[in-house]
Amino acid sequence: MKSLASIQDSPQRTDPRSPLIPLPMASGETNTTLVALFEAEESRILGFAIGLVGRRAVAEELVQETFARLHQVWEQVENPRAWLYRSLRNLAANHLRDRREETELDEERESSAREDALPDEVLGRMEAVGTMRLLLADMPQEDRDLIRLKYEEGLKYREISERTGLSIGNVGFRLHHLLKGLAAALRQAGIEGSRG
Repeated sequence: MKSLASIQDSPQRTDPRSPLIPLPMASGETNTTLVALFEAEESRILGFAIGLVGRRAVAEELVQETFARLHQVWEQVENPRAWLYRSLRNLAANHLRDRREETELDEERESSAREDALPDEVLGRMEAVGTMRLLLADMPQEDRDLIRLKYEEGLKYREISERTGLSIGNVGFRLHHLLKGLAAALRQAGIEGSRG
């Protein structure tokens, strides 16, 4: 992450209320400058940002943006540390919201592309789904339950073990062989690959 050198060289430096001149913090805290605050909080606030957005590069950009904004309003801020974290949280929320909207647009485009798929592809997928349902219907109930618990309810092997009374190893072994059998049956029915 960049230093605050660009902020230090700003024209506000000569202003007696500049963030480079010590100012009181919230009650009980010692005087600080923007540079001192940056040095004290950089790693903690970066960790906080990474936790919010999940990507270091994005987190670094958001932290820099937050410090730049603090520099602009330093004179009005009574508790710079609290202001930093609150502002960073807001920037991260805006970033995630914008990202979600981009993702939703991408999903709409993909959905539209799927709708424009050739009728043969759509029929092939429908046939694959129908064949899979028939194969599942022919399985013993306890095998269907294992598949349902894993793939519909999204349970982990340990959770399936607790529900069924099977050992964790047995759950994994049985699911592996059930899926292998389903794949072989689909191939035998002439359906291969994810497109069917």
